[in-house]
Amino acid sequence: MSLRERKKLAAWRAISETALRLFEEQGFEATTIEQIAAAANVSRATFFNYFASKEAVVFDQDPEARDHWRALLEARKPGEPLWDSLATVMIEVNTGLRDRMPLMRRLKAKSPALARASQASGEQLRTDLQTWILAQNPGEDAMTGILQLNMALAAAGTAYQSWKMDEGFDAYMERLRTCLAVAGTGFAAVTSADSHPIAE
Repeated sequence: MSLRERKKLAAWRAISETALRLFEEQGFEATTIEQIAAAANVSRATFFNYFASKEAVVFDQDPEARDHWRALLEARKPGEPLWDSLATVMIEVNTGLRDRMPLMRRLKAKSPALARASQASGEQLRTDLQTWILAQNPGEDAMTGILQLNMALAAAGTAYQSWKMDEGFDAYMERLRTCLAVAGTGFAAVTSADSHPIAE
């Protein structure tokens, strides 16, 4: 990473941390972009160089997150069952959100605007996973691969939805592992039978 890139990353994180602190202290709706910019010692224009909106501060992934999950995909061993790869990536990506996810959850619980906001950050992960799956499983196997991706994402969504407000992050991760294990049982059966009944 060049010096310029390091400075941009540091600025992104400084603005993000400042905004999230203000959101928690004052509430999302009560905090203005001008307040965030002033507290982060940047201009309003600089804020918009890094974030498209206040909602983006909450939902955008850290700039290095994408590099992290791409590295996880590249590190998968040839021949590893696709579901095992997806489960590993989902667990690793979510583990990296230990500090951020509980805060995001608290903010969404207090803010109707955030609760309605689209979490577009998850779309980049979905896109990268789908691209990787299609490269690994061309042709007829692609449908089964995309099905596994959708199931992995659904498992993560189910774990999040069932995560109680009074539970810590470890409880969420335990739910995620359980949901992935349950969802993966069917794919394990298909693999062991060396057949693809979905495509028949």
